[in-house]
Amino acid sequence: MTRPNLVYRRTKRGFPGNRFETRVGSVSSWLAGSSPSPPTDLSNMNKFRKLNGLALMTLLGLLCLSPRAHAAPVPEGERIPVDLRRTTLVVRDIDRSLPLYRDALGLKVIYDQIISGTTRLVLLRANDDFIGVLGLMQRLNLTEPTPEPVFRKAQPGGLILVFNLQDLETRFDRIRTTAHVTVAEAPKRIDYPGAGGNTIPVLFSAVWDADGNFIELNKILGKPAGTER
Repeated sequence: MTRPNLVYRRTKRGFPGNRFETRVGSVSSWLAGSSPSPPTDLSNMNKFRKLNGLALMTLLGLLCLSPRAHAAPVPEGERIPVDLRRTTLVVRDIDRSLPLYRDALGLKVIYDQIISGTTRLVLLRANDDFIGVLGLMQRLNLTEPTPEPVFRKAQPGGLILVFNLQDLETRFDRIRTTAHVTVAEAPKRIDYPGAGGNTIPVLFSAVWDADGNFIELNKILGKPAGTER
């Protein structure tokens, strides 16, 4: 079997032959059996084999790490004339809320206005600017002090916001150290029962935001509920 060819590149300092780069597409060409023959220089063969193995492992790793949970439109025959447009949280201070939602989670602010001089409304989106938008609303004309937030699991009449983070393992530390955020659960795997007798593996974590709202931060490791068609 032929293997990916290598590009010998001279470094800026002029040391020849000690930096190698695999060409883009060379691994796929090798897998397809269309790559040129490997170098015959014995001194470079060991380097070639090592780089070749690393390139293949990298390719396979990228395939395995590609996101499994994908948003997809409901089939046309199942659609209804209703969308869940937005969830709006009434918060004590928007500027205390933004470090979590805008900075740590990375949501993009698409609207920030004062309405009628009495209300500030900020809208944030992830990957869709029409559905799944998060609103933060602050009343600016309150005359009585607002009670301090209570940090407890969601109770009847409360809510739970659920986010899916493909990079939860690396992002959680930033979320955990964000001002006005309280950790409820560090990331751990939970296997939820699926509708067909299977399980839905989820990397689960949770925090409370500045106002005591319970926020789930998950990474779906299998197929999301409702996608088995």
